Amino acid sequence: MIESKTKQTILIVDDTPENIDLLTEALAPHYRTRAAINGEKALKIAFSDEPPDLILLDIMMPGMDGYEVCKRLKDNPGTQRIPVIFITARSDEGDEELGLNLGAVDYITKPFSLKITKARVRNHLLLKQQFELLEAISMVDALTQIPNRRRFDEAIDAEWKRAAREGTPLSVLMVDIDHFKEYNDHYGHGAGDDCLCAVAAALQSGVSRPGDMVTRYGGEEFAVILPETGKEAAAHIALRLCECVFEIKLPHANSSAEPFVTVSVGCATAMPSEKADSPRVLFDEADKMLYEAKGTGRNRVCCVVCYSTDTPV
Repeated sequence: MIESKTKQTILIVDDTPENIDLLTEALAPHYRTRAAINGEKALKIAFSDEPPDLILLDIMMPGMDGYEVCKRLKDNPGTQRIPVIFITARSDEGDEELGLNLGAVDYITKPFSLKITKARVRNHLLLKQQFELLEAISMVDALTQIPNRRRFDEAIDAEWKRAAREGTPLSVLMVDIDHFKEYNDHYGHGAGDDCLCAVAAALQSGVSRPGDMVTRYGGEEFAVILPETGKEAAAHIALRLCECVFEIKLPHANSSAEPFVTVSVGCATAMPSEKADSPRVLFDEADKMLYEAKGTGRNRVCCVVCYSTDTPV
């Protein structure tokens, strides 16, 4: 069983206080519990910065019923993966089918057994943990143990939207190991793997802010996301990354740039807009700058601003 370092949170939604008290007493020894007596309050808690790990949801409530609450939860990307278990007096097969079709993971009819309810809660929370673990693993490059291209694609999309909302610059670096094919040919693929891991570690050591992300984009290419970073700051970080890799002093006998492993970096900066363009334009420009860096001698940085706005980048 996967153990949580902190107690998982269960949101109990029921317009009958006695039911809330009963479930809270049964679950509190093992979980953190929160309660809501109507759908509106339940959604407010679910959409907060600290959403629950699982929701026990009554169907028949005044105002917004449980079906509508479930629908809104599943329509929202931030809450659609929270497991919802309906606990209700409705025992008709059609009601259960409706609840499950709306996205609920289980359906418990009243009067309910506390032992069975606790077992189902435990099982669904375990499934959620396992899914999250598998998802986390799928976002990590198996060789270098840094985020992979899938994680990059997800993160750049989120950062683009955030930068557009907040009016902040966003920069992307494309990093390529110079003459990596020649390195593999000379030292062997095992040494090539070791080189990739060493470069990945060096690149990670060159960024310091929690929001900055170094990813392995593919082969010998890495991509770095730099939120809230203008052109000058991005260029400074790019140069630091080159230095971090050079300082490894990993011998490279067949490099025309240096006798050690080096990297070339393409840097692009933009002021994202919600109305036009997409993260792809930023990536494409960074890639063009990478090829310019490689074409003008390698072991260097080339930068560009994708387009101008009233806000300096």
